[in-house]
Amino acid sequence: MAEGDGGSDQRQNEEIEAMAAIYGEEWCVIDDCAKIFCIRISDDIDDPKWTLCLQVMLPNEYPGTAPPIYQLNAPWLQGQERADLSNSLEEIYIENIGESILYLWVEKIRDVLIQKSQMTEPGPDVKKKTEEEDIECEDDLILACQPENPVKALDFDVSENRTEIEELPPIDHGIPITDRRSTFQAHLAPVVCPKQVKMVLAKLYENKKIASATHNIYAYRIYCEDKQTFLQDCEDDGETAAGGRLLHLMEILNVRNVMVVVSRWYGGILLGPDRFKHINNCARNILVEKNYTSSPEESSKTLGKNKKCSWSDGLSENPGVSICSYVLK
Repeated sequence: MAEGDGGSDQRQNEEIEAMAAIYGEEWCVIDDCAKIFCIRISDDIDDPKWTLCLQVMLPNEYPGTAPPIYQLNAPWLQGQERADLSNSLEEIYIENIGESILYLWVEKIRDVLIQKSQMTEPGPDVKKKTEEEDIECEDDLILACQPENPVKALDFDVSENRTEIEELPPIDHGIPITDRRSTFQAHLAPVVCPKQVKMVLAKLYENKKIASATHNIYAYRIYCEDKQTFLQDCEDDGETAAGGRLLHLMEILNVRNVMVVVSRWYGGILLGPDRFKHINNCARNILVEKNYTSSPEESSKTLGKNKKCSWSDGLSENPGVSICSYVLK
């Protein structure tokens, strides 16, 4: 296998994992070996009026030099309406050649469906879901989701002359996900400079429970306005490739000026690839909750057009930390 093929395979796998984390049950694997997938897209998840199924096959050359092979399946999609939507998808590919575009395609289709639902014409008959799943939090976890006072809680040496931009930002904590006795939890903080990344990590590490987690994976993206570049980096903390997958998810969602830390407490049972799904789900949930996800139009304009560089700025020592305010009974 050529070196380029290996790189394409890795990027495809990272995108597939991110799409599965973002869309959950809407994402369906048709043929894993042939890289054929399908996603059900609706104008409204709870009360859909218009629904379309996008089927894609990822050729070996994607995303480098070839687009996904796709098919749009909907009984109501015909004629000029189908042609217009196809043209829109192809324009997105041309604007982002060499980049992962499945997320942009899905959200573009969703926008079209939303616009269609806002028109006066009635939607087709769609079978609504009659069964709801109630997800309850684990009884043995008590989560404090309110951020702490960012100034009074600070208890390590920082220059007295630091600017406002270098103050410890507030830290938010997501709802834990537990699977086969392993628990995953995401933590988020707004950051605009590498100094703040180090401060957040140091603050999180003060929590003994989180400091003792099996893995504390993190990634951050900082947009530099004057240079129009993204400063970004990630850390696996022993969970091979987890940091890169987390950063890839953040790139697809086109988030900026934020860091996400995901803590995992291993429960003694191997989870296989499911662990990456839980890590990305935790991250995606808190990014959506805190309104860091951008519109697909903004993503299309910026994805692949901003230069990227990694800033270690002393982070190579990696305290490998993340934290949340919760206790075990």
